[in-house]
Amino acid sequence: MAESFFNLIKRERIRRRIYKTCAKAKRDVFDYIEMFYNPKRKHVRNGMLSPVKFERQQKMRTEGVWKTRGYSDL
Repeated sequence: MAESFFNLIKRERIRRRIYKTCAKAKRDVFDYIEMFYNPKRKHVRNGMLSPVKFERQQKMRTEGVWKTRGYSDL
C-alpha cells in the first residue's frame, strides 16, 4: 500500500511542479495529503471511502460494539 501511495503522490503532485526550496516542497506535499488525499480522495481498499470517512466509520463500529457489550464510554 505504501508503494502505491508514493507512486500516486509522485504522479499527481510532485512531478507536475518545480519547488524552489525543500521547505516549499514539504509544505506542498503536506497540503496535498491533509487537504485532498485524506479527506476527499476515495480508495478502493476502503470500500470507495476517503480515509477520513473510513476512519469515522470504523470508530462508529467500535463504539457500537462497546455500547452493546455494556462497557463504559471510551
